[in-house]
Order: sequence, then C-alpha cells, then structure tokens
Amino acid sequence: MNTQNLEFLKKNLLNLGFGEKVNADLEKQISKKVPEFALPAQHEFNQQKVDYNLYFKAGDNQEMYFFNKFDATLNKGKEKEENQTFYINKGNGITAKEAFNLMEGRAVHKQLYNKEGEGYHAWLQLDNDNLTQKGNKEIKRFNENYGFDLEQVLSNKGIKELATAEGQDNLFRSLKKGNPQQITVERNGEEKKYFIAASPQYKTVDLYDHQMKKIKREELLQPEQKQSNSQKQGKQQKEELPAKKQSRKNKMAM
Repeated sequence: MNTQNLEFLKKNLLNLGFGEKVNADLEKQISKKVPEFALPAQHEFNQQKVDYNLYFKAGDNQEMYFFNKFDATLNKGKEKEENQTFYINKGNGITAKEAFNLMEGRAVHKQLYNKEGEGYHAWLQLDNDNLTQKGNKEIKRFNENYGFDLEQVLSNKGIKELATAEGQDNLFRSLKKGNPQQITVERNGEEKKYFIAASPQYKTVDLYDHQMKKIKREELLQPEQKQSNSQKQGKQQKEELPAKKQSRKNKMAM
C-alpha cells in the first residue's frame, strides 16, 4: 500500500469537510487493490441531513488512488430529495458544507482553474433550469468581470459587523462559503437582526428574518439617511407655524 497516497487522500477528505470517519474504510478498500470503490458519509446542517457517496478510483498501476467526485443527496422530507454530483480536481473542489449551501440555492465563491492551469475566482450557483446530459444541474459562474462586488453592496448600510477588521473578515468569509450570515443593522438608534446571503446573479444580497423567511431587500440596501425629505418638511412646517400665528395676531390688533 502506498502510505503517502493514503495520507494525501485522508488530508483531502479532512480539508473538504468529510472528517475522519471514513478513514478506516478507505484504508481497507485500498488494501484490497480494487479498481474503484465508493464510501458513504453523512452530515447534518441546520437540522437537515445530507447523504454523500465518495468515489475513489485507482490509477493505471493501482498504486495510486484518486478522489474524483462525490454525490450529495439533500433530504427535504417525504418524497423530497435534491441530488447533485460534485467533482474534485487534485484535492480541490466544493466542500461538504458548500455542497449543502449550493443545493439550498445559495452561491459559493471559489478559486477555479482554466485549461492553462491559471487560477481565477468566481461565484458558483446551481442552475435550476438547465441540466447536463447526466441529469446534473448546470453550474452558473460569475467571475470578477461580471461586476458583483460584495463589499460595495454592503458598505454604508449601518452593519455593525463591518465596524472592525475581524468582523468584516468573518462576515465576508462566511458569505463566500454560501452560508446565510446574521448581521446587526442600526437604524435611527435601533438595532435590528437579519440574515443575508450573497446573490451574485443580481449583484445584491438576499435578506431574511430570524426564521429565514425572505423579506424585502430595500429595508437593508438603502443607505442610512440622517433625515428623510418628509421629516425635514414636517420639521420646517412646525418651525414656521408659530411665526404664522404671530403674524395673524398682529393683523387682528391693527
């Protein structure tokens, strides 16, 4: 058995969020020198179970094994399942949690590689309207040239988590993994809690309440204004009112 190859595969599984639970079965299958095999795994995110099948295949001389892909099945209750296959390239790819987020409809920010091996960053999102020949959902890609700037979308919105470098880093990192992230927004001295998720296709973010129900983005995305035009007009009318009354009294005295 190629122990160096085995340790490399174990490290890949750990980095991709599958932990160490399948390590014993992985070693057992490799020791048998079978051409290919699949290992089951399971995770639970936000009280939703995801079943995985991890696929391994031997090289030509069966001394090296490769983790090529995994199937993910999101259980959404009776007779409701979401299935998707994710491919792994040299240990790099979608993680177990990112697969869940993609299947939930959210977007994930990843480093990808073109045919020349050059790296670039792009937001990925599953396409519900288009399938591959194998029945997999197509993956929509929104690269840096598409024009979605997450930091710009969230700036000047009164988000308290952006007040520090650490809070900003944690917020953006979580959103790029496809997580719905809680934020605190201050409006006219009052704090409100929301959840947000990146929406690169529409160059914005989706907004949710504490029960993860979608609400209007306008409530968050409008920059905070110190005083609205209607408030200014009302204040001006109140200030002018005593002067008008005084003028009326002067006329009556004459």
